[in-house]
Amino acid sequence: MSFRAIAAAALILSMPDASPAAPLAYPVTATVPQTDVLHGVTVADPYRWLEGDVRTQKPVADWVAAENRVTQAYLATLPGRDALKARLTQLFDYERITLPEARGDRLFFRRNSGLQNQAVLMLDDGTGASRVLIDPNMWSKDGATALAEWSASPDGKRIAYAVQDGGTDWRTIKLLDVDSGKVMSDDLDWVKFSGIAWNADSSGFYYSRHPATPRGKDFVSAVYDHSVYFHKVGTPQDADTLVYASPENRGYYNIAETSADGHWLVIRSSTGSDDTYEVRVKDVTDPDFALFTLIAKRTDDWRFVGNIGTSLYFVTNAGAPKYRVVAFDNITHVPRDIVPEGKDTITGAHLVGDHLVVTALHDASTAVRRYSLDGVPQGVVALPGLGTATGFESGPGTGQRTSNTAYYAFTSYNAPTTIYRYNADTNASSVFAAPKVAFDPADFVVEQRFFTSKDGTRVPMFIAHKKSLDLSKGAPTLMYGYGGFNINVLPAFQVDALSWMEMGGVYAEVTLRGGGEYGAAWHDDGKLLKKQNVFDDFIAGGEYLIASGITPKGGLAIQGGSNGGLLVGAVVNQRPDLFAAALPAVGVMDMLRFPLFTEGRTWTDDYGDPADAVQFRNLYGYSPYHNIKSGKDYPAILVTTADTDDRVVPGHSFKYAAALQAAKIGDKPHLIRIETRAGHGSGKPTSKQIDEIADLWSFIGYWTGLTRK
Repeated sequence: MSFRAIAAAALILSMPDASPAAPLAYPVTATVPQTDVLHGVTVADPYRWLEGDVRTQKPVADWVAAENRVTQAYLATLPGRDALKARLTQLFDYERITLPEARGDRLFFRRNSGLQNQAVLMLDDGTGASRVLIDPNMWSKDGATALAEWSASPDGKRIAYAVQDGGTDWRTIKLLDVDSGKVMSDDLDWVKFSGIAWNADSSGFYYSRHPATPRGKDFVSAVYDHSVYFHKVGTPQDADTLVYASPENRGYYNIAETSADGHWLVIRSSTGSDDTYEVRVKDVTDPDFALFTLIAKRTDDWRFVGNIGTSLYFVTNAGAPKYRVVAFDNITHVPRDIVPEGKDTITGAHLVGDHLVVTALHDASTAVRRYSLDGVPQGVVALPGLGTATGFESGPGTGQRTSNTAYYAFTSYNAPTTIYRYNADTNASSVFAAPKVAFDPADFVVEQRFFTSKDGTRVPMFIAHKKSLDLSKGAPTLMYGYGGFNINVLPAFQVDALSWMEMGGVYAEVTLRGGGEYGAAWHDDGKLLKKQNVFDDFIAGGEYLIASGITPKGGLAIQGGSNGGLLVGAVVNQRPDLFAAALPAVGVMDMLRFPLFTEGRTWTDDYGDPADAVQFRNLYGYSPYHNIKSGKDYPAILVTTADTDDRVVPGHSFKYAAALQAAKIGDKPHLIRIETRAGHGSGKPTSKQIDEIADLWSFIGYWTGLTRK
């Protein structure tokens, strides 16, 4: 069938009945006779044409428009949607401040006054008053152009900042002169997954970029040749110096960092998703010091902490599944232990003055401990409660020491993010910025429970709800999960979760295998040929919520994004009877073709490579797109993605939604909501967030039986 015919077919649609429960008439999505023979198995892929770039392929754009019309018409029939949007607007309307960067007497931080689409970069020059440096809300009418990564120079006189347009992972780095407020002429393009690492004298910085990519391939094609460059302030990009490239490993991501004292350049090379392979270091104050390979061809994780003179500190899981802190002295290949592996999983370490501050996870909640620079225990850093603490980055101090002052953030499901100033010498914290919110945190309760998965593994789950909620008969519940890539899912305040709890629902978050909450073994038990453990954990979590009486039968909704979207798609196929509604967001839905697009090749560390026969059979066995079971009654499903998602390309969700709508899986709605001028999630304007949450919660609220009072 021609693309013209495909486009015409995609536009055939009808509007839903006024009742949300009425069966839907979906757009007719054309199919193509596409099959592949993979390892002796014939695999049909009738919706492959939907992999096309929505910006350049008109048939795909027409299909997107047709699906959005059906979805928006259906969502308009749902009760309580306008009231929910109004309440979300109230809840979002509070001041939010990010962790500051200290440069001498100057503090730089981002601030959102409440309903601004994008946070604004601010400067506090030590007088107690702050002023606006960069306001991205002025950059576009729709608010979809965001301030992404940024870094202040050591002297505090310049800001290097990245511009993100429409949610894409691509960036353009620009420079701001702080004192004059003028944007300089330096524009650095084709930047993706890059740090901004200034040199000691503030004359320039290190960053990472790809070669230029032609339009039409920049949002879809696999990208290679990620290289580190040095940019000298005031010069054009074509004058930048290539510092490190890996032509023998074109798929590596090469990220540069510099030490607080400006002496050391550290370049970490990895496949980008799981295993770290190489670490190179250079004393930039010594012109005769060439890049030195400190870590070569390792499958361990190595994270640079900082330095004390010629001692370089790292956090690593080499020989320590729950991580340890080590130091390399005088550029030797053999490190010495500073903080050995313990019962809790170490997530980070920070040099703050004459102390080492180490964050760790105890049953997926943060614990913070203080040590001497040689690892002698010096007690704990007191936190407000069960939750997550991040930060503790210290600015430049004097000589070989960093400042004794750092800032950290604390958050939990019922505790909006508060910023604290921390003095490592006195081990004391004080509030730097605390939000004023339109609810009382004391009205909500957070607890942690444990349940048993299919293979007997003990799995934690956080459960949060209003204290006044009567659970004697259970309450509609939203269960969230991720489970992959060694990523920790930790307690954090989220307006969307709070609004669900305000409506009378329970919010549950499962600490699935595949994450890093319990170290390398926990991660390894949820990847490659053991990926099914993640799905089993999530299913067991849902069964526990119902069996314990927290959730009534027919009252469970599930949600996950990216790798979590894969999770939701897989468990719905495996246990459609367990769930009332499902929200798979920006998911990896075609497990046979994911390595072909943008960053997908880097995910084979966690998923396996479909080019391998054994891994293929495993992937094919749970791939959401390929395992939709006609003849089963599926829950209500609202797929979400975005037209410029160049992390998990929207073709995954397009194909999955088309297959759902074509299958005989019952009369509940199986819709897709496709955001425009948005990507994988970062940089999404506040207004778009509010609209999306109102749509999602009204959808699952209806199908779980939750009613708003």
